[in-house]
Amino acid sequence: MGNSNQASWTFLILALALAGCGTPPKEASTAPIPVKETPTLAPKPEDRASDLLKDAASKPSMPLEGEGWQSLFDGQSLKGWRETAFAGRGQVECRFGLLLFNMGDPFTGLNFTNEVPELNYEVTLDAMRVSGSDFFCGLTVPVRESFCSLIVGGWGGSLVGISSLNGMDASENETTKYVSFEQGRWYRIRLRVTEERIEAWIDKEKLINVVTTRKRISLRPGEIELSKPFGIASWQTTAALRDIKLRRVDGPADPPPKEE
Repeated sequence: MGNSNQASWTFLILALALAGCGTPPKEASTAPIPVKETPTLAPKPEDRASDLLKDAASKPSMPLEGEGWQSLFDGQSLKGWRETAFAGRGQVECRFGLLLFNMGDPFTGLNFTNEVPELNYEVTLDAMRVSGSDFFCGLTVPVRESFCSLIVGGWGGSLVGISSLNGMDASENETTKYVSFEQGRWYRIRLRVTEERIEAWIDKEKLINVVTTRKRISLRPGEIELSKPFGIASWQTTAALRDIKLRRVDGPADPPPKEE
């Protein structure tokens, strides 16, 4: 009996050993568990535009020269303005104290709803191209019984000129100039209309000084005619505007251009 029990215990011990029950546990690995990194998402275009506008709104405007300026934009609303009824127009917003013309197909713009003079006045505003590659300011104004537009950044992004003189638009008359405009940068635009002259400046540089005597002044045919008598528009471009002001003047700012 004793030999039988001993044999049974011996068999059990051998079976357990073969099953690995007697094997000591392995030590836990001390190697760090790899952490899967979350990919960084690129900012959305609307977020980049919002950041650009916030930064732009914080930058001070250039001081205005002269007196008698009347503000046409209160920085908070479209009071005194209405959206121009362009087909395919983008939304007009007031954001961060700025006017924002969202990109249209092709135009976005506003008309001033109050009376403006037909001669002997000056308009100034700050304008910026936020996105797009064409004009970020098409300023349409009266000239006596007619109208014209100052185009800033047109025809692919760099053209400045008056549309139209003797039926020739800003790309083909004596006011045509080319300027390299930076995206996201404010430009001070100033336009002066007097009895026999149209003058215009970008920042402090005078680019247009044209005698209008015996010239036929008109708008380029098309939807821009909806901007009259006084309006601002952009073409396939998102634009920001601020500090729109107007004053009456007595005459040209500078002597007439020399005849070539």
